[in-house]
Amino acid sequence: MDRETNRSDAMDAGGDGARTGAPASGARVNRFVADLPVTVTGGLLAAAGVAALMAAGFASLTGSGIALVLALAMIGVTSITAAALAERADRQRIASALSSARRQSADYEALADRMWELQESEVRFLGLIDALGDLVVHRDREGRITYANEAFGRLLGMRAADLPGLRLGALGINVDMAADSDFLDGDCLTSTDVAVQTAEGTRWFSWIEHSARDTSTGKVSHRAIARDITARKNAESDLIEARERAEAASQAKSRFLATVSHEIRTPMNGIHGMAKLLADTGLSPEQKTYVDAVSGSADALMALIEDLLDFSKIEAGRIGITPQPCDMRELVESVVELMAARAHAKGIGIGCHVDPRVPASLVTDPGKLRQVLLNLAGNAVKFTDKGGIAIHAGMTSGPRGQMLEIRVEDSGQGLAEADRERIFNEFEQADGTSTRQHGGAGLGLAISRRIVEALNGEIGMTPRPGGGSVFTVRLPCDATPNTGAGGLSGRRFLILQDMGPETRALAANLQAEGAEITIHATVAAACAAPGSYDAVLVDSALDHEGLPGELATAGVRTANAVILITPADRGALEKFRASGYANFLARPVRGRTLLRIVTQGGSIGRVISGPSAQANPSSFAGAARRLDILVAEDNPVNATLARAALTRAGHSVTIASDGGKAVDLALHGRRWDVILMDLHMPVLDGLDVLARIRAHEEAQGSPPVPVIVLTADGQEETRAGALAHGANGFLTKPLDPAMLVATVSDRAAA
Repeated sequence: MDRETNRSDAMDAGGDGARTGAPASGARVNRFVADLPVTVTGGLLAAAGVAALMAAGFASLTGSGIALVLALAMIGVTSITAAALAERADRQRIASALSSARRQSADYEALADRMWELQESEVRFLGLIDALGDLVVHRDREGRITYANEAFGRLLGMRAADLPGLRLGALGINVDMAADSDFLDGDCLTSTDVAVQTAEGTRWFSWIEHSARDTSTGKVSHRAIARDITARKNAESDLIEARERAEAASQAKSRFLATVSHEIRTPMNGIHGMAKLLADTGLSPEQKTYVDAVSGSADALMALIEDLLDFSKIEAGRIGITPQPCDMRELVESVVELMAARAHAKGIGIGCHVDPRVPASLVTDPGKLRQVLLNLAGNAVKFTDKGGIAIHAGMTSGPRGQMLEIRVEDSGQGLAEADRERIFNEFEQADGTSTRQHGGAGLGLAISRRIVEALNGEIGMTPRPGGGSVFTVRLPCDATPNTGAGGLSGRRFLILQDMGPETRALAANLQAEGAEITIHATVAAACAAPGSYDAVLVDSALDHEGLPGELATAGVRTANAVILITPADRGALEKFRASGYANFLARPVRGRTLLRIVTQGGSIGRVISGPSAQANPSSFAGAARRLDILVAEDNPVNATLARAALTRAGHSVTIASDGGKAVDLALHGRRWDVILMDLHMPVLDGLDVLARIRAHEEAQGSPPVPVIVLTADGQEETRAGALAHGANGFLTKPLDPAMLVATVSDRAAA
């Protein structure tokens, strides 16, 4: 339908008066011009002129004087001329009026068209809003409705015409108006969600209101449009309920996993530990194979349980970071010691090197970082069958300044370039084929990446020259690096070992102090290169009867022969002493212990002469000392495991089956060399027992007894709590017999 038809329809429908009369405006102007009267002044002048001319003619005929005739004629001509001028002026005035009237008519026509367009636009707009179901409400300054559309009326079950004059509050709709002060200089826009009670229930609307002030009149208006968002609100409510149910399910799952994992750890600890003890008894080769299978299966199951538990916590968003100062050297060395038993069982080496420039105290989350390093080192041990692994910690510069860099290096099978990113995904393994040799859930590296990212760091993998892999973790470090040390400058040391990364880490610890290092992988190579050394470090795997004498004969001269042993070699210490070794170092070697041992002994130039050489008796005497040990453990299997492992090592063991007995034995029994304390026991838990022991020692002024905490909970919070109560060490279940014996001996010696 065209515009003129719409206009005609509007006029036929009795629309606006001005709009209806607009087409007749031209005819009215023409009638106005035609009906204009001749002015009175012009007519009188014309009549007077004619009369004067007639009088002049009559006077001439009657013989009147010429002067009279001329006067009358002059008057007549003048009057007629004036009348003509007046008529001309009238015509000009009429033309001007006609022009003005036509202009006004055009303006009136344009104004009428604009008014019609606005009315048409408003009708379309209101029709569109009604079609969409949006509510339109206008209110005045007092909050009274001045206009409401049909949709608003239908919502409330009322006629829209009945709504003006009412307030929204009276209709059960609570919407605050913007205060006048909010739009003193113009207008403002407010938005809120409003609930409206209807016969069908609660409906929600997004209420947007424009408040404005007419700057000329000061009149205030509030115009609102509201859209139904009930479906969205219901969806949000459903989503919140679903999220709460999911969170509850996740928490239940986490509690279940934590409970089950703890319950599984206890019997698995017994299976693992007893299998280790059984393996050291007189077994036939067939029996030894079966026991090794049991032990390996127990290890695999425990690793799987730990990964699943860790991943469930991270998946639930509970990867809380607790920054605190930590000793990086102690952290790295403790990780290496935890992995040592698995590495030595495979016949591979494991070691570490912490650069002296690494600050003594760094702020990070030591528990989370320890977990990352355990995952990386555990993978390295799993996939390395020859050589060894090593952890290196140092400082490096990055885009964000100084960074701590930790590298886990192995001599394993390495990775294809396409797999170097994939392995950091969940449930991915280096060998994803059905014929893979190594088990596991494929979660360790995914967990490690999540943790490193939470620490604002980065993790990656690169191939190692010569074979193997290097996993690198970089973390931001605000501490100032230490200056390089040089305590061994000018000294020479020989390392006789073939353990790849472990050997290089051992050498790096000495080179960082300025020492000159020579490495030989075989005895023959060492004998072929005689020389004088401040110390010679010999791996027990390369030792044979008479080796010190053999080296001496070949011209290898030293005052300090040091044997590198594994926990399994501790029973042969007397044999090593008799062979001529002055000291021993337990692998994996701690950096500070290494520096202390290599600086002991006589002067350079002394020749190792074989079994008759005088060794350092004090170095070996402490290792064989019989210890009195109190074991506070309520689980019979764990207690039996600890007793068997320690008794076999030559120590005296007393068991306390609950916290109350542990307090009585610790405070009123003999003087103990070491106490092993389970954290969760009947009567009193381990921390309460530990607190009472330390309080008693302080009251008596007696030296503190070394206390090593035993727990299946390896979380950093648990470790920190135990250390805060005065613990000296921390062992995580399942207990490894060799690690237990080594830790007890080290703590007693310290």
